[in-house]
Amino acid sequence: MPVADRLRSYIQDTVELVHEALVRGDEVLFEGAQGTFLDIDHGTYPFVTSSNCVAGAVCTGAGVGPTRIDQVLGITKAYTTRVGGGPFPTEDEGPGGQWLGEKGHEFGATTGRRRRCGWLDMVVLREAAIVNGFTSLALNKLDILSGLDEIPVARAWRIDGKVTEDFPMTLQEVARAEPVYEALPGWSEDLTGMREYEELPENARRYVEQVQAWVGVPVDVISIGPGRDQTIYRRRLFE
Repeated sequence: MPVADRLRSYIQDTVELVHEALVRGDEVLFEGAQGTFLDIDHGTYPFVTSSNCVAGAVCTGAGVGPTRIDQVLGITKAYTTRVGGGPFPTEDEGPGGQWLGEKGHEFGATTGRRRRCGWLDMVVLREAAIVNGFTSLALNKLDILSGLDEIPVARAWRIDGKVTEDFPMTLQEVARAEPVYEALPGWSEDLTGMREYEELPENARRYVEQVQAWVGVPVDVISIGPGRDQTIYRRRLFE
């Protein structure tokens, strides 16, 4: 049988397919790839991909009107990673970054290439929240931070002697940025077996709530391991 005939039943006008699902009242979930700062318009050009990968690209890519989007879930690790070149103000090229990479298994699934690792950056995360219009955050890999006495988080950047919480307009300014850190208390407990938010150590909850306060977006989902069941929902998003 020709390949076209075998595939024919799986090919459909997806614009109509999604529209009909929405008319029926079905819940439709779109998943974006890559990340905000790889977006060709809003990313750290030229260290970007060739397309738009912010939340708004769902509308143009899937043919869905913007009024159909009810929620935007932003996904971030509890620390920061980057693949390849480009500015990375909170990159830790010392033992801390190496520890994050090894404990977090930060190696490319296909190439085995080591990802660059560093600490959570509020300037970057706030900008991502603005550009995408996050209504909720998912904070992944919180379990990786277990074992640290203190966890540095960049509250702001210092550029040419001036402290700012706003993401600058030019790549040159980003490249000159120095992180202004605030150290949050760490915890020693293993989080991977916990299933309720209240089970988390006080300092782990404090970390979550401080990120939420600084970004201005609720952290509704927390990942504490690679398994599907290792997810804590502070609020059910799709009910």
